[in-house]
Amino acid sequence: MSALWRSHASRLATLIADNNETQAHLYLEQLMLFPVDIQDKIIEDISHLSNCNSEAISNVISNYTMFELK
Repeated sequence: MSALWRSHASRLATLIADNNETQAHLYLEQLMLFPVDIQDKIIEDISHLSNCNSEAISNVISNYTMFELK
């Protein structure tokens, strides 16, 4: 993952660790204009990570930003 994604992931991890779900939603919304249902999925996936670090979080975010090639 790029340094930019790791930076975003670190900020999101801090918001989630501080139990600040509202700010986490706002951050994701500003970051990529994710719809609320996708924000919920990202936050849920991150909250269940066994090793919650910037790399793992950036992988979760990238899963929701990848476009399927056909």
